[in-house]
Amino acid sequence: MNAVQPVRISPIYSLLLTARPKTLSAAVIPVMVATALVKFEGTPVTPWISVFALFSAIFIQIGTNFVNDAIDFKNGADTETRLGEARAAQSGWFSANAVLLMGLGFFGLALLLGIPLVWLGGYPILAVGIVSLLMGYCYTGGPYPLAYVGLGDLFVILFFGLVAVGGVYFLQTQTLTLPAVVAGLQIGLLATVLIAINNLRDIDQDRLVGKKTFAVRVGPRWGRFEVVVLLVLSFALNIFWLLQGAIFAALLPLLAVPVALRVTMTLLNTQASREYNRLLALSALVHMLFGVMMSVGFLIR
Repeated sequence: MNAVQPVRISPIYSLLLTARPKTLSAAVIPVMVATALVKFEGTPVTPWISVFALFSAIFIQIGTNFVNDAIDFKNGADTETRLGEARAAQSGWFSANAVLLMGLGFFGLALLLGIPLVWLGGYPILAVGIVSLLMGYCYTGGPYPLAYVGLGDLFVILFFGLVAVGGVYFLQTQTLTLPAVVAGLQIGLLATVLIAINNLRDIDQDRLVGKKTFAVRVGPRWGRFEVVVLLVLSFALNIFWLLQGAIFAALLPLLAVPVALRVTMTLLNTQASREYNRLLALSALVHMLFGVMMSVGFLIR
């Protein structure tokens, strides 16, 4: 498939857009929440652990974005008719192979940053790191791409929620507790909202090229229901923090409720269009605001 006529922008700016900076909160928030939770529970925090985990997670996220860009274009999922923002291979900024190689390069950087973490955390962290890198590639690549068979949503809950929060918590404490699992689940659910809305926006194009996302498999009605369930469940789990005595961690994230309601009402009353790009931005705001406020709540006890 040939790319559309390239839009003339600087190479640095095109690289920045390909990294999709709006998505990077999905890598930052889990590290922030896990570190704040450790502090809340009275365990001393080792700053360098969170710093290395943060940048490793960011590079995995960027690498996944680059690989996704290249492979979706090669598979025909990204064309000039797509409703989402411009992509590097589809726009002709770089060749698909160049984008793929750059994605693998970012995975390599994540691997290097993970070496001290593996040295500290041992085989469990080694296993988590290897699986995270493989899944970052297999989200759209490999013989059984997760996003193409409807497992992308589950992947995000696991790796941008449970694994991300739980991994940092384990590195800081050498253990894994129920609070870390609950926090990871909440953050993962909110991160999955972005994927779910993205798939609803692209449902027609994905169906044409055989990309069987969850939205394609269940249809737009149930795809919208999925988003509502993800949002409701993530906020409802704040009851757990009330029972744990973490009052501020339970209440401060509720500041994100008005934005979440706006996302929900707009989604339920509109069809897939470029308007969903704005919903994605609002969903990212919900994820970020929820995570930041939860972290602040843990820190002020």
